[in-house]
Amino acid sequence: EQTVFYAKCLANDVPAAVEILADIIQNSSLAEPEIERERGVILREMQDVESNLQEVVFDHLHATAFQGTPLGQTILGPTKNIKKISKTDLQQYIKTHYQPARIVLSGAGGIEHGKLVDLANKHLGGLKNTSLDVPEIAPCRYTGSEIRVRDDSMPLAHVAIAVEGAGWTDADNIPLMVANTLVGAWDRSQGGGANNASYLARASSVENLCHSFQSFNTCYKDTGLWGIYFVAEPMQLDDFVLSLQKEWMKLCATVTEGEVERAKNLLKTNMLLQLDGTTPVCEDIGRQILCYNRRIPLHELDARINAVSVQNVRDVCYKYLFDKCPVVAAVGPTEGLPDYSRIRAGMYWL
Repeated sequence: EQTVFYAKCLANDVPAAVEILADIIQNSSLAEPEIERERGVILREMQDVESNLQEVVFDHLHATAFQGTPLGQTILGPTKNIKKISKTDLQQYIKTHYQPARIVLSGAGGIEHGKLVDLANKHLGGLKNTSLDVPEIAPCRYTGSEIRVRDDSMPLAHVAIAVEGAGWTDADNIPLMVANTLVGAWDRSQGGGANNASYLARASSVENLCHSFQSFNTCYKDTGLWGIYFVAEPMQLDDFVLSLQKEWMKLCATVTEGEVERAKNLLKTNMLLQLDGTTPVCEDIGRQILCYNRRIPLHELDARINAVSVQNVRDVCYKYLFDKCPVVAAVGPTEGLPDYSRIRAGMYWL
């Protein structure tokens, strides 16, 4: 939902970096030879994406979850659009979307806020909001469904299963993040799987249920996807899905206070580790201002995570998980993956 232009430079070169970024935003020449060259670059990027099975699975997951809506489209778009996009299309896009009310200039590291404001006034002060209305995106409809691309020549199946999650500003987002951390992530190359705090990781290690799994919580403006991506051998798919749904239902009913406290501490640790460096901090500032109209201080985020109780996690997981229609995307030898009706039936306990 956001586009980022960024530069990383020495502190003395910040004025030049801001000038270059401002020039890109306001004065791109969009010459035909450059457009043709970038067209070829994007087409090659599409080939790279198609060779990355995780990217392919998540594209399919969005396509089936948000079918018929903008979120169902891939980031790069269909090939026919790339081949026919013109200079006029690009100019209209810039005119419509690159308006002051929709732009954030953020900085991190060796730069003072006042100096950055002065540079913004100098290089971006000429930007004017046009008479065009800011594009409003209608809420994207979620549909529980599935996409399976069966290919028995592949050694492993790549699968994602998810439910509709919460948007950026939803109060349920923090408890969902805690629940996501409770499920965790695991790879068979890691040591100590039998002693992992995550039940699913222990089961995967001891019973050889999968090669790896990774839970995720993807948020957009007014919706999201909360689920898991895993890679497994064909004959282990049924057992892994059974263990996964057992863990999901446990989140709705029997998760303990100790498990929630561990997940909260791990979530705070992971968030701090993600802000290790000026580039992720700068990106985080810009994204939060666009989403929340402010930067959420770390102490506030820490307090909000600490405020999550075991009952909060149970209630939120019951709201989003229990007896809800999931979305499933799978690529590879998928014959052993339970059919959709069985997966749907596993979303509740009697």
